[in-house]
Amino acid sequence: MDFKRRVMMWGGTIGCALGIGFVMQSTAQPERVMHAPSPVAQLSVRAPNPSTDVDDYAMLDVTGIILTSALTEIPEPDRLTLPLQEGERLASMAGVEQAAPEDPAVPILGCQVAAEASVLPMARVELSISAPCYGGQRVTIHHSGLAFTEVTDAEGALDVIVPALSRQAVFVISLDNGKGNVVQARVDDLHAYDRVAVQWAGPVELQVHAREFGADYGGPGHVWAASAAKGAGAVVRLGRTDTLSPKLAQVYTFPTAYAGRNGEVSISIEAEVTADNCARDITAQSLELRGEGPLRTRDLMLSMPNCDATGDFLVLNNLIEDLKIAAK
Repeated sequence: MDFKRRVMMWGGTIGCALGIGFVMQSTAQPERVMHAPSPVAQLSVRAPNPSTDVDDYAMLDVTGIILTSALTEIPEPDRLTLPLQEGERLASMAGVEQAAPEDPAVPILGCQVAAEASVLPMARVELSISAPCYGGQRVTIHHSGLAFTEVTDAEGALDVIVPALSRQAVFVISLDNGKGNVVQARVDDLHAYDRVAVQWAGPVELQVHAREFGADYGGPGHVWAASAAKGAGAVVRLGRTDTLSPKLAQVYTFPTAYAGRNGEVSISIEAEVTADNCARDITAQSLELRGEGPLRTRDLMLSMPNCDATGDFLVLNNLIEDLKIAAK
């Protein structure tokens, strides 16, 4: 196949750092204002002298004063009275049942985020997500350090197939509004496959290319996400770019236990130089699972070429160690 594109072979400098993926209530009372007691005049009281003070203590004849607090008769307020027609009232109620009080309003149910996990061949897991109240929402799926973003459809449904990276696979489904769910699946055949994944965020599209058993570039055995050629392994792309702060990933899977031959699979990472990413540093992360070994994670820093290389492809051949295949 003739590829009409310039390929920049960069096997040189790239930063790869090892890393692991993941009142006091005021008790003060209002200010109390202390008032000094007003001085009280001291009065001296003497008893009246009947012989000399009769005029001072004479009773006054007070007339024309009405003490309102001493009214003996309080007018009764007017009352509205309706004639009680007992017979008519009883007749009108005859045969009428009292209506039972209505139940309080029931809150709308069914807005929880439901999820199921089903194990598929090639150590994959299908996630079926149902969020009927959250149609068209951004969803981030986390699994063993891998993270990518998807979008629910108009009915809030989402189905996605994820290559498992652990035997006891745990998947965290998280919506931007804080809603979500957690599901698990047991992937018993994981040991039969080798996996290489690259994940990133930002204005770049990284591609995982695998050339199985010495395959030529563009020929049979050259496997990548958009390739028409067939190989023993396969590359899947995870994530959508039409979301806010998209997280993307590509995962290559090779069935090591079923290869039936010895050899190597050469792994390279490619990225197209565009006006959005030229002359920029792109952060990424690789995840590698080989046989029954532990999952290995590395942080990567990709220095993109200057903008005069727009349209070219940056090819990184030594970023990920080639797979060593031994027939079993």
